[in-house]
Amino acid sequence: MSDGVPGLGVANAALQGGAPDVALRISIENLARNPQDVPFLLVRAEALAALGQANEADAAYRQVLALDRESADARMGLGRLALNTDPATAETLFLEVLAREPRNAKALNDLGIARDLRGRHADAQDAYRRALGVAPSMQAATVNLALSLAMSGRAADGLKLLGQLGPTQRATPKLRHDMAAVHAMAGDRAGAEALLSADLPPSELDRTLHEYEALRSAATGATP
Repeated sequence: MSDGVPGLGVANAALQGGAPDVALRISIENLARNPQDVPFLLVRAEALAALGQANEADAAYRQVLALDRESADARMGLGRLALNTDPATAETLFLEVLAREPRNAKALNDLGIARDLRGRHADAQDAYRRALGVAPSMQAATVNLALSLAMSGRAADGLKLLGQLGPTQRATPKLRHDMAAVHAMAGDRAGAEALLSADLPPSELDRTLHEYEALRSAATGATP
């Protein structure tokens, strides 16, 4: 902390603690004094991304790269922003990170997501398995691998993989929803409902289960 302004450690703690608005404020206060401070520029970008301000986050990550062309964190951030709109570009960005850091488990996991979004499930599963080879306890990669297996018509294998996980009470809502999708695609509606019930009201729960069951039909070629 300098002149009463919280420092980088506090900003990162706010990001990790689910308070991106606080992290953003701290980064802006510090950047007012040093506009080219790369660590605080990165905090600002990640805070903007967490707050759903995708365009602003994209510009902020690119500002980091303009100052530090080797920044893996900025490439990862840009890749994650691109996942929903341009998974091919996201894949390229994650591969650029992995060219420098081949054992980056987060990049391998995100690479798998990009490939799944492109319908390349076998390649995605390879990336998830590589991530787990680096970080065997990485829950996100395990769940993503199970979901990818389910999307490629192997829901039973995905469900078996989920059975190897420990207690899931600390899973994020996204991970719970992905696990629920695997259960639904394996025909275990009750298991899917149990995972979703903590996050969704009954009306939305039923609609979400129908969507997951439609995915099951698409993966297996069965009639909904």
